[in-house]
Amino acid sequence: MTTPKYSIVIPVYNRPQEVEELLDSLTSQTFTDFEVLLVEDGSSITCERVFEKYVSKLSVQYFFKPNSGPGPSRNFGFEKAAGEYLVVFDSDCIIPPSYFEEVEKFMSHTSLDAWGGPDRAHQDFSDLQRAMGYTMSSILTTGGIRGGKQKGFQLRSFNMGIHKEVFKKTGGFKFDRFAEDIEFSIRIKKAGFVAKLIPNAFVYHKRRTDFKQFYKQVSNFGRGRVLVGNVHPGEVKITHWFPSLFLLGIVFSVMLLLLKPALGYALLAGYGVYFLAIGAHSFLVYKSVEVSLLSIPAAAIQLIGYGTGFLREKVKLSS
Repeated sequence: MTTPKYSIVIPVYNRPQEVEELLDSLTSQTFTDFEVLLVEDGSSITCERVFEKYVSKLSVQYFFKPNSGPGPSRNFGFEKAAGEYLVVFDSDCIIPPSYFEEVEKFMSHTSLDAWGGPDRAHQDFSDLQRAMGYTMSSILTTGGIRGGKQKGFQLRSFNMGIHKEVFKKTGGFKFDRFAEDIEFSIRIKKAGFVAKLIPNAFVYHKRRTDFKQFYKQVSNFGRGRVLVGNVHPGEVKITHWFPSLFLLGIVFSVMLLLLKPALGYALLAGYGVYFLAIGAHSFLVYKSVEVSLLSIPAAAIQLIGYGTGFLREKVKLSS
């Protein structure tokens, strides 16, 4: 049995349908020197039947372990992997056929220890998923830092690869969850490894199915950034404070309506202009009125959720 070049590690928790879509996309890869390791993280709704369906179509292994979070589950998969490179996808991703071909092409002229790629919206995604995908990557909300450009790039666990030596020297993920990929990315760079963005190695990354789930997700992102800053001083920048300042600004504007109505309305009008700009920019990206309109509440929920999680964790750590 030959050793595969890539080992794909997929942690999963109660998402068999997503895993089936992900595995199905891997059967269409134009470069096929890889194995797949499904790590079931204590799920009550397992994907074992999905695994059995793809045993004859892919080199795939299935492991069940007690629930511990995505970080330790990825490390578990890394320990079992045989490949030279360890690749992580989230279970809610769909992989384009040319993904590994693009990675091979890039590494043919650039030496890498680790890489990541952007995420995009698939044509079959709902308008709401597209709207949430837009606001998570827009220059107007996140500064476009989520995998879209080389400058300031950080590895993200929905789409990342590392050489096995990176895992051996760093020990892999240290956080159970909440920004565990950002913390790992920082340690990879501090250890002197070369990590770059491969722009054409993108994945289709689903977002949550409703705004309530989205709020919870982005709130955890805010919490995670504070936890990262607690372990790595200097890693919380002014840009990470923006959602909290955005939230506090809304609260301040509403309070001003009682004290100085004219100033309060002026500040709220500024927020209105900002959200109109988000809607207009979203329309330019997706050419869809529905996505454009949904992008406005999605952006508000993202910023308020992240800001709330960030401030709560700040208060929790300081108390």
